[in-house]
Amino acid sequence: MTNFQVLNSFLAIFFTKSCYNKENKHPGRQLKVLLIYPKYPDTFWSFKHILKFISRKAAFPPLGLLTVAAMLPAGWEKRLIDMNFKPLQEQDIEWADMVFISAMIVQEESAREAISICKAKGRKVVAGGPLFNTQWKSFTNVDHFVLNEAETTLPRFLADLKKGNPGTVYSSLKRPNISKTPIPMWSLIDFKDYATMALQYSRGCPFNCEFCDIVIMNGRIPRTKTPEQMISEIQSLYDAGWKGSLFIVDDNFIGNKNEVKKMLPFIIRWQRANKYPFKLLTEASMNLADDEELLKLMSEANFSKVFLGIETPRVESLLECNKMQNARRDLSESVRIIQRNGMQVMGGFIVGFDNDRESTFDLQIKFIQKVGIVTAMVGLLSAMPKTRLWNRLKTEGRLLRKPTGENTDGSLNFIPKMDTKQLLVGYKKILNTIYSPKQYYKRINTFIKNYKPKSKSRFSKIYLHAFLRSAWRIGIFSRSRFRYWRLIIRTLFTKIRALPEAIELAIYGLHFQKITRKISKP
Repeated sequence: MTNFQVLNSFLAIFFTKSCYNKENKHPGRQLKVLLIYPKYPDTFWSFKHILKFISRKAAFPPLGLLTVAAMLPAGWEKRLIDMNFKPLQEQDIEWADMVFISAMIVQEESAREAISICKAKGRKVVAGGPLFNTQWKSFTNVDHFVLNEAETTLPRFLADLKKGNPGTVYSSLKRPNISKTPIPMWSLIDFKDYATMALQYSRGCPFNCEFCDIVIMNGRIPRTKTPEQMISEIQSLYDAGWKGSLFIVDDNFIGNKNEVKKMLPFIIRWQRANKYPFKLLTEASMNLADDEELLKLMSEANFSKVFLGIETPRVESLLECNKMQNARRDLSESVRIIQRNGMQVMGGFIVGFDNDRESTFDLQIKFIQKVGIVTAMVGLLSAMPKTRLWNRLKTEGRLLRKPTGENTDGSLNFIPKMDTKQLLVGYKKILNTIYSPKQYYKRINTFIKNYKPKSKSRFSKIYLHAFLRSAWRIGIFSRSRFRYWRLIIRTLFTKIRALPEAIELAIYGLHFQKITRKISKP
């Protein structure tokens, strides 16, 4: 699974779940629903070691569960437990008539634990989301599965539940029109717990990379919300009291360029009228660099970061996985174009393709350092269930086991063409190099040099608090303290508008270095 997919899956809107109480003799009555979001392991994507700098408990809210909650009958009582910072309590389960649980593959261990606890308390479990979409048969203690996209399967489950005879599996290959998807139920969370809020504009991606499961889950024809719908969702966040970072969590935000160009002027006008309360980030494809109009619109809408599935600078490996949108371009120049338009490029990279060679590891390091991609999520190729890669490796007899869902944990679920030991040693070499303090700070400086900040958001209190804590933690007690102060002083005098990014990236370094040390242990 690519970093692009992991980040998308983290917030995918089709996390459908639910449960019902067997003792309910009157299925039409108003029910109490407990929505459970399982815990993530400590990975590059958890950002666990960064959160304390900004006094937050988790990086992102469970957007899918919040959206599903809004699809449930209005009269039902609802509670949400995010196990990433709040343990599942017996009294929470005892309070509920039903339990809804959502998970992706990387959350499997925590999901199984939560399911077992609920079953021990006599509650029926209904589950959905990426983990269950492809592996539901392995969860024998789950009573009901509501799979695929909630707009198509949740209403059928609720209708049967109301009649008192819900079935076991609800699935559908239909791609629903998401223009009717409700606004997430923000009242179930405390904004102070999260670093970044999340919304979804579209589902699906027009590309068909061999390793990617987006096509399986959301299709190749991007479906979008209306401009008015997006403004309503943004306004709902603003009215609820949120200001700050906002992640548009699409599979590929620019998958339908024509529609996104129609929508962005609405966001621009809204941001301008409200003095730019949101600093936006999203996921996109490399062809963003080809569209000057789109880059300008995103910059004016206050997009400050974009995650790109770059994968590898080795053309043979890009062709192997059908990543044609990357193979036929100058990747370095594409990254610089986006940086010059005021957006920090966060990159997903993969090693372990059949066409990778021993030189691939140094090639990855050189590329990442050269273009200044500071947040470089490098992972091992992972075969996800039902993808074209999964089917090919199965036919070739190279599949070993199901994936962990975390492609940066140093594990393989297939037999690579390269010697396994050589691949793992090379992978760890990349991480230990790019996240060494010397190379990491060098990369920040390269990024700051290329970067032309255009964000209209002000230097907020959260950045001030983060700076003060980083000055204490990194500037005094860290081995990187001299590099840290050189970065801060240089940025202050040469490109002061990039100072928030410099502080943020210095803090990120602590997290990446801790995870790298964990992965690199013998």
